[in-house]
Amino acid sequence: MEQIESARNPKIKLLEELQQKSSERRRRGLFVVEGRRELEHCIAAGYEIDTIFQCPELSGDISLPPGCRVFYVSLEVYGRVAYRGTTEGVIAEVRIKSHSFDTLPKCNNPLYVILESVEKPGNLGAVLRSADAAGVTAVIVCDPLTDLYNPNLIRSSIGAIFTVPTITCSSEECISYMKSHGVSILTAQLQDSLPYYDTDMKQATAIVMGTESTGLTDQWRKAADAHIRIPMLGHLDSLNVSVSAAILMFEAVRQRQ
Repeated sequence: MEQIESARNPKIKLLEELQQKSSERRRRGLFVVEGRRELEHCIAAGYEIDTIFQCPELSGDISLPPGCRVFYVSLEVYGRVAYRGTTEGVIAEVRIKSHSFDTLPKCNNPLYVILESVEKPGNLGAVLRSADAAGVTAVIVCDPLTDLYNPNLIRSSIGAIFTVPTITCSSEECISYMKSHGVSILTAQLQDSLPYYDTDMKQATAIVMGTESTGLTDQWRKAADAHIRIPMLGHLDSLNVSVSAAILMFEAVRQRQ
């Protein structure tokens, strides 16, 4: 087992590049997962682990998947590459998997959450956590402005990126899929809308949300079967997208019970 004692080691440099650059993740077909819990979800979802960097002083004895390379790193090196020190001393390089509509789970009465042009990894990660809790069929990111394998997204989702089926596509592709599969499209918007609790979500439903700054494009507004809103009783006219998504997801859960 090779021991890495220096942060200048070429393997550590490559690991840092994967953490920092989406172009490097695409080029090498790898992304980074930090933490035992996140890694367990990743393995359970069928991802192939390429390399593991383990700090024995923090990790103790752990069960590692067969076939992957393992390097022991010192506390100093782990402190250099780890985002937080409470991740049980494990960082892995993982093979990227392709996801598409063909890989989505088959469901008679699906509930989708669709995010158009989401740009903040932390927001998407928070939406995924709520989607996991609400048992959402899938999260679909249309015209994405962030990388699904961004380390900030994986961290903020605490592994939900692996437990919730998640794909990216164009808005045009997504609208076509929803229409052809008889899914009711509900767009969250302030204009020309009804309170969300007055809208039927018991049937196959897609809840569509845009960015906090610009909202949804006209393409989605025109494709919608209904427009819904969360009543705002204060002085501001918007909520964080992850908060809004959680409210709407759990309304669908409430109606379906």
